[in-house]
Amino acid sequence: MSVAANIVIALIALLHLWFLVLEMFLWTRPSGRRAFGTTAEFAEQSKALAANQGLYNGFLAAGLVWGLLLGNGGASFSVKLFFLVCVLIAGIYGGLTAARKILWFQALPALVALVLIHLV
Repeated sequence: MSVAANIVIALIALLHLWFLVLEMFLWTRPSGRRAFGTTAEFAEQSKALAANQGLYNGFLAAGLVWGLLLGNGGASFSVKLFFLVCVLIAGIYGGLTAARKILWFQALPALVALVLIHLV
């Protein structure tokens, strides 16, 4: 697997760790509300749902890191492929139902990584 693919996958994992932090720990704080464009009232009412989303983003990051730690063999490819497809589907769904910018921040990087892992 190419170094470029692994770098993009690592960046996607870091991005999803950041989503975890935003949704689980910063949701009701000014920085979290600013990132998602929410009011204090909405953030307070939806913090349990946001924390749940954050946890799922953490699972996506953990799966991508797992794939990276496996190296470049067949199991690594399968794990990376599975979690990148999960990220892509989540990004498309979020982009269509929540905010278009999710297509750029989540779906597009996953698509780029999927292309890169298939180029080798």
